[in-house]
Amino acid sequence: MTALLLHSDAAERNKQPILDVLRVHLPPQGQVLEIASGYGQHVVYFAAALPALHWQPSDPAADRRETIRARCVGAGVGNVAAPIALDVQVAPWPVIGTVDAIVCINMIHIAPEAATLGLLQGGRAALRSGAGRPLVLYGPFREQGRHTADSNAAFDRSLRAQDPAWGVRDLGEVTSMAAEQGFRPRTVLRLPANNLAVVFETIG
Repeated sequence: MTALLLHSDAAERNKQPILDVLRVHLPPQGQVLEIASGYGQHVVYFAAALPALHWQPSDPAADRRETIRARCVGAGVGNVAAPIALDVQVAPWPVIGTVDAIVCINMIHIAPEAATLGLLQGGRAALRSGAGRPLVLYGPFREQGRHTADSNAAFDRSLRAQDPAWGVRDLGEVTSMAAEQGFRPRTVLRLPANNLAVVFETIG
């Protein structure tokens, strides 16, 4: 089972700063859907730290879902459901019922812009009705069309070289897209390594 445990150094570095944001902006209890859970390092860490929340990891890649499953078993966390295959661009999402919050870390820049729209549309449908349900995004963003650091500009170029549809998104454009889907901005927080935690919430 250990052979399946793929690993991300970046996830290890950023999990505590992200957890500090989640402690403030997630509800004290309820269901949290994580989009693009990757290797499961985040969800295991968050679930252990926030035991009153029940976590639903997801990822479109089968090898990553196997890694998430193995990592959760190894960590002994009981408040994490089996990971589901979820592609944000494919509606409806395979989520049973509705959730109280959504967390999406380092996804929208390693995906076409349509994935951002899919995340917002699917996320609004998956969240319980009512105002104030949080959608938490984390990653690099441009602000007013400009990169916030030379390292982010270089990262953006490398992403677009791999796939022209990828790239660091502009915060203003994402906020406008979110408003069209029934979200308003709650807060934007500057985290280490020139990344942002962007918290949207449902309007009603």
